[in-house]
Amino acid sequence: MTKLEAGDTAPAFALRDQHGETVRLADFKGRKLLVYFYPEADTSGCTTQSCDVRDHRGELTDLGVDVLGISPDEPVKQLAFDEKFSLGFPLLADTNHLVAEAWGTWGEMKVYGKTYIVITRSSFLIDEDGRVQEAWYRVKADQTVPKAKDALAT
Repeated sequence: MTKLEAGDTAPAFALRDQHGETVRLADFKGRKLLVYFYPEADTSGCTTQSCDVRDHRGELTDLGVDVLGISPDEPVKQLAFDEKFSLGFPLLADTNHLVAEAWGTWGEMKVYGKTYIVITRSSFLIDEDGRVQEAWYRVKADQTVPKAKDALAT
């Protein structure tokens, strides 16, 4: 599986958000973007990750960073997740996992001796020109925001 590295062009995407609107990577040209991938809406780790992004969204906005999350969930499940936790930012539905594959986040995970193919929790800081500034694969749920803030401080 290909993994993105700093300096790589972020793979383009056009995905539906929780409201059924199409969101494209190109929509964020000229702004920094924190993209995070999560396995499944409304599970414990994904809730921790998404709520942490929500809680620090104002700080990120002040730093000129937009945020969005991507999972393989359908938009209706993303909407329920958004409404339940008042997330307030785009949650994109990568139901066929093509975007996750292009970004190197679709892969194997072993749980109690069983192997599953899922999105691995990962996050990316994308610069104003659509290039990867930083990439974090298999990031812990509570580390998406701290890693992004550290990268923005350098």
